[in-house]
Amino acid sequence: MPRPGPRTTYKYSEEFKAAAVKLSELPGVAIKDVAESLYIHPFMLSRWRKEAREGRIMTKGVEINKD
Repeated sequence: MPRPGPRTTYKYSEEFKAAAVKLSELPGVAIKDVAESLYIHPFMLSRWRKEAREGRIMTKGVEINKD
């Protein structure tokens, strides 16, 4: 049963979404692990990956520090 009161929703920047997608594309990295580390639901990350494939999220030029 849902909780009473207003629902909390978050707005993520395009840069955050693009970085999350890039992280999930690294070899040997699971979407679930990336989502957990960023405190987001795995479905949300999957949706962002789909949007990136469709060209609605630009991931080109996003740098990921692998350290």
